[in-house]
Amino acid sequence: MASSAQSSGSSGGPAVPTVQRGIVKMVLSGCAIIVRGQPRGGPPPERQINLSNIRAGNLARRAAATQPDGKDTPDEPWAFPAREFLRKKLIGKEVCFTIENKTPQGREYGMIYLGKDTNGENIAESLVAEGLATRREGMRANNPEQNRLSECEEQAKASKKGMWSEGNGSHTIRDLKYTIENPRHFVDSHHQKPVNAIIEHVRDGSVVRALLLPDHYLVTVMLSGIKCPTFRRETDGSETPEPFAAEAKFFTESRLLQRDVQIILESCHNQNLLGTILHPNGNITELLLKEGFARCVDWSIAVYTRGAEKLRAAERFAKERRLRIWRDYVPPTANLDQKDKQFVAKVMQVLNADAIVVKLNSGDYKTIHLSSIRPPRLEGDNIQDKNKKLRPLYDIPYMFEAREFLRKKLIGKKVNVTVDYIRPASPATETVPAFSERTCATVTIGGINIAEALVSKGLATVIRYRQDDDQRSSHYDELLAAEARAIKNGKGLHSKKEVPIHRVADISGDTQKAKQFLPFLQRAGRSEAVVEYVFSGSRLKLYLPKETCLITFLLAGIECPRGARNLPGLVQEGEPFSEEATLFTKELVLQREVEVEVESMDKAGNFIGWLHMDGANLSVLLVEQALSKVHFTAERSAYYKPLLSAEEAAKQRKEKVWAHYEERPVEEVMPVLEEKERSASYKPVFVTEITDDLHFYVQDVETGTQLEKLMENMRNDISSHPPVEGSYAPRRGEFCIAKFVDGEWYRARVEKVESPAKVHVFYIDYGNREILPSTRLGTLPPAFSTRVLPAQATEYAFAFIQVPQDEDARTDAVDSVVRDIQNTQCLLNVEHLSASCPHVTLQFADSKGDVGLGLVKEGLVMVEVRKEKQFQKVITEYLNAQESAKSARLNLWRYGDFRADDADEFGYSR
Repeated sequence: MASSAQSSGSSGGPAVPTVQRGIVKMVLSGCAIIVRGQPRGGPPPERQINLSNIRAGNLARRAAATQPDGKDTPDEPWAFPAREFLRKKLIGKEVCFTIENKTPQGREYGMIYLGKDTNGENIAESLVAEGLATRREGMRANNPEQNRLSECEEQAKASKKGMWSEGNGSHTIRDLKYTIENPRHFVDSHHQKPVNAIIEHVRDGSVVRALLLPDHYLVTVMLSGIKCPTFRRETDGSETPEPFAAEAKFFTESRLLQRDVQIILESCHNQNLLGTILHPNGNITELLLKEGFARCVDWSIAVYTRGAEKLRAAERFAKERRLRIWRDYVPPTANLDQKDKQFVAKVMQVLNADAIVVKLNSGDYKTIHLSSIRPPRLEGDNIQDKNKKLRPLYDIPYMFEAREFLRKKLIGKKVNVTVDYIRPASPATETVPAFSERTCATVTIGGINIAEALVSKGLATVIRYRQDDDQRSSHYDELLAAEARAIKNGKGLHSKKEVPIHRVADISGDTQKAKQFLPFLQRAGRSEAVVEYVFSGSRLKLYLPKETCLITFLLAGIECPRGARNLPGLVQEGEPFSEEATLFTKELVLQREVEVEVESMDKAGNFIGWLHMDGANLSVLLVEQALSKVHFTAERSAYYKPLLSAEEAAKQRKEKVWAHYEERPVEEVMPVLEEKERSASYKPVFVTEITDDLHFYVQDVETGTQLEKLMENMRNDISSHPPVEGSYAPRRGEFCIAKFVDGEWYRARVEKVESPAKVHVFYIDYGNREILPSTRLGTLPPAFSTRVLPAQATEYAFAFIQVPQDEDARTDAVDSVVRDIQNTQCLLNVEHLSASCPHVTLQFADSKGDVGLGLVKEGLVMVEVRKEKQFQKVITEYLNAQESAKSARLNLWRYGDFRADDADEFGYSR
């Protein structure tokens, strides 16, 4: 700043004051200010300027804390109005000044002018003219400046302004209050309404001293929700700034110091008040965060009344740009790809109250820990007896309730996972076990944050972090608020009621107890159960809620491949497909609610019987998937027929356990002749295109040579007379030629013109559609028009089937048809007509197998029942195939017959 220059003069004549400039930072009193320069790479230099030749009253001073006998000094009359006069006139404004005198102690006296030169308002004269200051005693009017001061003083006296008015000026003395007896009551009494104030001092970027108006409370206000770098006081009394402390202080000073503001008082901390300072130019709290001068603090962000999410967003803005205190910031998920940071996955298992196992779209499994929450744990009076084996799920209070909440909410459902941080692996210590690397994330379903729901029910607590620990939930504030609600309402872990006790008897492998229990389970018929663990494809651990016991359950009627076993001295390898069978059972029933029928028990105390889920028999499903064989003991059961049927189908497919099955030769069964009424006149066609709604386009094989000849002639003609690029202006419904991706020209029809760069065309000889720029289109030569050879692609739909309305199911069906018949020759028979296109049956050219019937057998489509007499035989065949698919629980039928109750939910109709 210009004020760094000093007054200079020669000994041979009077000193010539140098005009200097600066910006007023602070008004100390009615006759002293602090000016600063422009910031360049940091806080600018400052200097105090005292006004020459005048005197204003002294402001109040508080007794020093080091002087217990000292007394507070009150304002002198008219001192505060003089300060306020200068504050409102000068703060933040540019002034120029001249130094007329400098004392041995370094105090500088001079003249101050508002503006960039000495032609501006003379501040000393203005003060004297308002009666807020007087000329110094003994000063003689021997120069023009002093003469003007004398004149101004005389005018003020004559006008009885300020201190020259009647009275002693006692009404201008403030009743300053330095302490508040009951800060909490003081804050609550303002009901979070804005309080007018003047910022008197800035301790650091987030702590200020404010004068609350109109009652003149001088209080320390800490900005709610944030903390700026501070100045650390050393033993010798000096202060050492933390990085960016000085810059943060200047940022706040330059915007708030001695400005009129409004403060929303939100809480208190000892004699310090917590609040939000509002200035006409914005909220300083959010600005400090956004500029990287502050960080959010958990202990006070909860009282911030203008939305904690705004503060987190401002902090995130600075972090992402690595501003100031965040210059070395590394995001917790910096090493993750975007697809690994946010994804949708299916919940397969709940490990405990803060961890789940999900299945990714790739088929891989991943353990996810819920960010920033801690599951219930043993504490205080609940410490477990060392002589008793701990069963965390049942022995830790509220652990079972927390697990059940997650299980019922999540198992088998798709959830949104947003990874917040990766907690690195930690070695074991004397008191803490080792932990592997953990992926911590926010998991939501239907817009509900699962961790927040757990905490709000008192089934988990929120982890507290060091202030500089950034590895936390992206919704940490919501978790803290949820915990506060749970504590206030006495929910779960915070309840004063008796802790729920779960007395669960584990009779797994206890032969004696199992024998006593067997008759009850046999008489009960189907009992409700939850699958707690899957040992192998046919061996499970079940929890029976009504009986409150755990049992080991073996699936009846099947022989499942044995898994690997650790025997003394060796490891016995598992049989082929044992792991696949275990995985199949896990995915289908682990932690699901099922029904069991207990028939008997083995010598080891394991119960044997049938397990049903959503009406499906798990034994039958394993046999259907070729992951198990039927055991001879199934002969006397009610499920023997479906088991045999499933096994026969698996044998025919020669999959997995039946991969090397040799079937006995079977006499060929002649096809039953169709009823006379149905016309079966199949003609050869070539399938060229299949649409997303399972319609398809075919070319007549008989006219195929004509098309080939026309295409050859047309391309020769085009190569001889190529169309001029861009000369063709497409119109809807017009026939044209279009260049396909293979670089060849084909006949097409314009269906829609969005713009010259986006023209929708339909290839009339093949049935496919494409969006092309007009530069790849041209006029169709008349010699090759549809009059010479009609469009060769004809649209058809499958007869006797219903296409699934569900997008995923329809895609499966379309993919199967594309795989089987696209670009192949088939046999086509028109069955009946409809408004859109003829409905036909299609046969493979070699095997004469019905394509539509094959889709029904695979459970990819449903049968459309028609009443016409001539179709009854074929409809019956289709319906029988549908029942087989339904029994085998293939594709559409994997969850049973959904059509009765869940048709709308699944997007199907009968």
